[in-house]
Amino acid sequence: MPRLLVIDDEEAICWGLAELGKRLGWEVATAASAEQGLDLAARKRPDLVLLDVRLPGISGLAALPRMRELAPEAPIVVMTAHGDLGTAVEAVRQGALDYVAKPFDLAQIERVIERAVVQMTRAQPATSPAVQPSTQADGLVGRSPIMQEVFKRIALVAPAEACVMLAGESGTGKELVARAIHRYSRRSGGPFVAVNVAALSSTVAESELFGHVRGAFTGADQPRQGLLVEANGGTLFLDEVAEIPLPVQVKLLRALEHGEVLPVGSGRAVRTSFRLITATHQHLPARVQAGEFRHDLYYRLATFQIDLPPLRQRADDIPLLVDHFVHKLAPESNGAPRVSQEALAEICARPWHGNVRELRNAIEHALILARDGVILPEHLPDVLPPLVGPLKAEQSPAAQPLLPTDDQLRELVQAWTTARLKSASSTALYSELLTLVEPPFLETAMTKFHGQCASAARVLGIHRVTLRKKLDDYGIAGED
Repeated sequence: MPRLLVIDDEEAICWGLAELGKRLGWEVATAASAEQGLDLAARKRPDLVLLDVRLPGISGLAALPRMRELAPEAPIVVMTAHGDLGTAVEAVRQGALDYVAKPFDLAQIERVIERAVVQMTRAQPATSPAVQPSTQADGLVGRSPIMQEVFKRIALVAPAEACVMLAGESGTGKELVARAIHRYSRRSGGPFVAVNVAALSSTVAESELFGHVRGAFTGADQPRQGLLVEANGGTLFLDEVAEIPLPVQVKLLRALEHGEVLPVGSGRAVRTSFRLITATHQHLPARVQAGEFRHDLYYRLATFQIDLPPLRQRADDIPLLVDHFVHKLAPESNGAPRVSQEALAEICARPWHGNVRELRNAIEHALILARDGVILPEHLPDVLPPLVGPLKAEQSPAAQPLLPTDDQLRELVQAWTTARLKSASSTALYSELLTLVEPPFLETAMTKFHGQCASAARVLGIHRVTLRKKLDDYGIAGED
């Protein structure tokens, strides 16, 4: 019987994880401190360790190296309710299998345990490439579960060489994430070259990216080294990558595959080695379907994707962001400014269509007006409407996904619920809604995974037994 060691000073968490482990067929031991956990590991080597970060006495991260010495082949999962990017990176650097933010549900931990079982079966030590943490501020602020997931994905991908695609609305901090990945990568000593492709005209994009030789075109009086060569040994960040002209996409793909670029007007390739991070707020698969973006380049760029949430999906982080920007932007001559409760309530209630960038600008605006050092509601700028401009060619309806946004879907559910609540005969609305939405949801998932319950269950985040029961209830075909 495999052994599970749970180290957490919260009795309820230890009990819940112990019950889960026993149900899954594990022998479970619990400890309320790192010292106690290390003692248990020394006496009875565990096969899997669930380790909290904040513990009385030695912290989980401080105890992690010793735990790895005592149980070198045991996967270690770090748990924390106070995580940030530095915590995630340090956990991965120390060889943690996974990084789980509290609060979590048992289904999430069950999936982690399943991963550990796979690793144990393969008999591979839970090691990760070294990541050198930095004391430099990352500028990424957030304690919400959705941001903890972003931190974890940054920590996991940073030491790799794979291309990373950052997806998210404008103002969500894509360049900050790109810089963090570079900072914690093996290429951190090299250059970080950032370019907004949308700012390049189609006529100069190739020359800017790949360089040119003297006389390559009218006005090319001097040779120019392209950005792909400037990034040699470091990281190239291409923002708004969907704007790259099709002919240039071909050359970029070749540069990625062969590690060389061909300057405009030259017949001699130049060697270069860089890590590529791209970002976009557009739906690239739709651009691929419309023939406006090469599918082979898309698959290369999307090796590892990080989705950055809009601010409305991480409202709990707004007070943290406000405090961060106040201390960052306040003039030193004004002393220590503060935000009144009324102003903070107004800030938290706003929609923030421009996301973190709009919030930052609003705080800067308020600091200018709050001459007595206290930000009041009247110091905040007017609420900005959603920025809806004329459609560009690449934003034509044919190139857009024919799907509602999360907000639109939420509004549809609210409208449906409101209508049902007006009916005096309406009962069991929850079951009625599930019966309405679950069948098409599950049918689509089963089609995607060719009827395989195990694969679908992992992505849906539910146990395969639960999925099997739901499929049977709705009469949907599926294979175990």
